[in-house]
Amino acid sequence: EPEIVNLVETLKAMGVAIEGEGTGTIRIVGQSELEEAEVDIIPDRIEASTYLLAGLISGGEVTVTDLDVSHIEALLAKIEEAGAVVEAGEGRVTVSRKRRLSGVSLKTLPHPGFPTDLQPQMMALLCLAKGTSVIHESVFDSRFLHADEFKRMGAKIELQNNTAVVTGVSKLAGTDVCASDLRAGAALILMGLAAKDVTQVHDLKHIWRGYESLERKLVSLGARITLVPVDEAQD
Repeated sequence: EPEIVNLVETLKAMGVAIEGEGTGTIRIVGQSELEEAEVDIIPDRIEASTYLLAGLISGGEVTVTDLDVSHIEALLAKIEEAGAVVEAGEGRVTVSRKRRLSGVSLKTLPHPGFPTDLQPQMMALLCLAKGTSVIHESVFDSRFLHADEFKRMGAKIELQNNTAVVTGVSKLAGTDVCASDLRAGAALILMGLAAKDVTQVHDLKHIWRGYESLERKLVSLGARITLVPVDEAQD
């Protein structure tokens, strides 16, 4: 994973003896002290990808800057296969669509494969795609908990062990849904962007672990999002 390589680079800059970054085995020589160092933290590829998918699911055009395009090549390949228009340059990506996207098949894999942390968001997009999509989750078990919440919004999803078969629908309906985890919560917000009427997503505590100012960034793109105090949401 790029984040692990970045962490190893950081620790090396602080004087730690580590080898094997980018492979399946990392060897570390422990020590009692670390040195001061200055390093660059890589852009968050999952956050960047989530905003790109937000643009596609809502039918808009979104540009994300200051990212490493090589880190999201698996996503870009799949959305292009689905019919999205992708314009990638140095440190920036713009996505849009001219028509309804088509279903695709994908399998989550360790980097550089399709990331499991984008599986829920990609499933949200495919819920509105034309035809049938097949998603095989090979990294984590029980990572389809969001499927039931998606179905409450009108999605058509059948689960077969670690495989989800998604039949695209023409529209989604807003309702009250719960975020079971970080990425599922982000995906439900994407579903809400595309759904008719109002969608209320509960248990936002999961989402804040991985997204800074998510609602503000989406509002800047034209989304209509309001944060509701917990007491009011329960009423």
